Amino acid sequence: MSSEENIRLIAGDAELTVTPGNGCRISSFRVAGTELLRQGERYGCFPMVPWCGRTGNGRFRSGGVEHRLPVNDPPHAIHGTGRDTAWRTARTGRAEAVFTCELGEPWPYTGLVTQTFALNEDSLTLQLGVETYDDSFPAQAGWHPWFLRHAFPDGKGARLDFVPDWQEERGPDYLPTGRRIGPMPGPWDDCFGMEDGVDVTLTWPERLELTVKSRTEWVVVYDEQEEAICVEPQSGPPNGLNTHPRLVTPIDPLEISTTWSWRRPA
Repeated sequence: MSSEENIRLIAGDAELTVTPGNGCRISSFRVAGTELLRQGERYGCFPMVPWCGRTGNGRFRSGGVEHRLPVNDPPHAIHGTGRDTAWRTARTGRAEAVFTCELGEPWPYTGLVTQTFALNEDSLTLQLGVETYDDSFPAQAGWHPWFLRHAFPDGKGARLDFVPDWQEERGPDYLPTGRRIGPMPGPWDDCFGMEDGVDVTLTWPERLELTVKSRTEWVVVYDEQEEAICVEPQSGPPNGLNTHPRLVTPIDPLEISTTWSWRRPA
């Protein structure tokens, strides 16, 4: 199937549009007709793979070899290559779909990424898998949703609720220093740790409550813009290729999932 064809999933009054030709991002997510994601070709919700957030100065080491990545957020490389790639549609149904993309230049290793979407009437589960074709390599995976702060124009802006166990101290270069500190007040462009797994709730008062959960420990929260709030579960902290390398090997792929669930207040 052409990667340029958008895929629409439906379950109950929930509707999801995936745009494989633009980084396999969710370009639209509606509940009962209300759009919950910021619109635009850079927004929606995109996969971060094969790294998440910033990789310091666009450099990382694997074994004794230093690799350089394109510096697309000077002086760093940010959010991986998956969001800039046209993905292949592998399988679709009324409420689920599977997409793949090949890893390669400018990423220095070859492999395959698979992203799966499963929509239900009150939840959405996303999965990412990263496999290698040959050499082992460090990698990360996660998602970067842009939830609309003011999804309901006649209602109040979204409220963010979560209880992290720690915050990764952010240096002046916007990279974690390696020090864990107590959670600081926002606004944030920061990584937090949750030992029992990511559990973050967005509430549009009197309208909708949406919870983002994942078994991973790390979540980046970005709420410095008035338009949107980003809640980004990911398999490691920013600059994790250097500080928390998770090796993808021929017998051990990297796998991560997240579930968004929602309910209307009684």
